[in-house]
Amino acid sequence: MNDHIAHRLPRDDSDPFRYGIYLRPDAKTCRAVTAVTDQLRAQYGLLSAGAFPPHATLVGSQPFGFSEPAVIGALTDLLDGRPAFPVHNAGVRAQGRGYVYDVSENPDGSVNDDLVGLARDIEATVAPFRSPMNNPLPNDFVPELYRGHLSLASHDLYVRPDLYEEVGEFIRELDVPVPGGFSGRTVVMYRTSSPDWSGRWWQTMTWEHVRTWNLAGA
Repeated sequence: MNDHIAHRLPRDDSDPFRYGIYLRPDAKTCRAVTAVTDQLRAQYGLLSAGAFPPHATLVGSQPFGFSEPAVIGALTDLLDGRPAFPVHNAGVRAQGRGYVYDVSENPDGSVNDDLVGLARDIEATVAPFRSPMNNPLPNDFVPELYRGHLSLASHDLYVRPDLYEEVGEFIRELDVPVPGGFSGRTVVMYRTSSPDWSGRWWQTMTWEHVRTWNLAGA
């Protein structure tokens, strides 16, 4: 199909694909996230955080339809020569109805403007390619609400609120060693799929790695 024609077609509501553009932590931090999510699956059957590769979301759950190649090209232009930056990990914190490694702030408690700026610029770059979406709810970048984080337990606890306190205590008892920070140098795009985005999609979601960009100085 001609790419120009395909780009203008209305999105099929049966389209299973959503795209995430993420900041990937260093390997040791990724290992710590996986250690926690694996233990939560083994002990409580929690799946949602472990359904994804370890990441800090920059822009998530985006329906790009037939525009994947154009999105890759636009992001390549945006990230060319962009410098890496330090990311501080403040450790395990409650966020919403879940638990995360909080990477939103600098060691002095100020907002990590480099991280927020990267998410803001990626949002602006991919916005023209976004198709209409009802399920799941849009996950667009909102500067006032954005808090960089690495999920440890998330959507499952909205449907199992009775486990909230117990899971938080369990995570802290695990006391998994994790670096106090990492270089924000690796941006990754993933293609996710689920047969039903309207329900408990994390129970059926699969993902594929699409592209990695390394920021300058990496």
